Amino acid sequence: MAEKQRYFIELAYDGTNYHGWQVQPNAVTVQELLDKALSTVLRGPVETVGCGRTDTGVHAKQFFAHFESRSIVDGPWSMADPAKAMDYGLWAIYHKLINSLNAILPKDIAIKRIIPVHTEAHARFDATLRSYEYHIHFEKDPFRLNRSWELRDKPDIALMNEAAKIMMEYTDFSCFSKSNTQTFTNNCKISGAGWTEHESGMVFRISADRFLRNMVRAIVGTLIPIGFKEMEPEGIMAIIDSKNRSNAGTSVPACALYLTEVKYPYL
Repeated sequence: MAEKQRYFIELAYDGTNYHGWQVQPNAVTVQELLDKALSTVLRGPVETVGCGRTDTGVHAKQFFAHFESRSIVDGPWSMADPAKAMDYGLWAIYHKLINSLNAILPKDIAIKRIIPVHTEAHARFDATLRSYEYHIHFEKDPFRLNRSWELRDKPDIALMNEAAKIMMEYTDFSCFSKSNTQTFTNNCKISGAGWTEHESGMVFRISADRFLRNMVRAIVGTLIPIGFKEMEPEGIMAIIDSKNRSNAGTSVPACALYLTEVKYPYL
């Protein structure tokens, strides 16, 4: 029997109907449904490890997890027969597996790719960059329900970008972290952060090597008052220096937050 092979699986999901990514008791999560689908299709227990966790209602345009299985090699997706391998091709094997998973999973979860990786590859610890977007609109729009946050008034984007630029000079973001999290450090290296406008709203984009729990929503909730001129952009320095979550802004709604990109050195 073949050794287990490690795989990365790329997916996207609408988080509206889920209590986040990670399996938890008495709540439906994306990981729970993915593990069940993989176990069904591969005819054996499969447990995934995600690249991180998204909170209830948060969406992912790109998300990675890893799992191990020997079934793809010597099970129902076997390529043990050399003639079959030549005729069918490795791409077709994975394509058929992806289609089978998507047929089982609900329509708000979509599998994009399955990629064989080396045995030590880790979806969470090997990620070198993660990017998020937060979407805001200013007029009632039923087609943006659970997709964007509606604000009545428009904040000053220049002031918010000034504060975001100041924020990038720091590495310790304890003030934006959810309390009582099991992390060894609250240091993050932000490589980009800023707001852009579009016809009917604005988007905040931020990239970093890692993020703390609730970090992006807390940052947006701190920048918005600056945009409404309730605080000077330089005021964000005192908030970050305090390392106290109670000094930062309120967490904005989860429905407008999207994980948009996760990068690895070997993908």
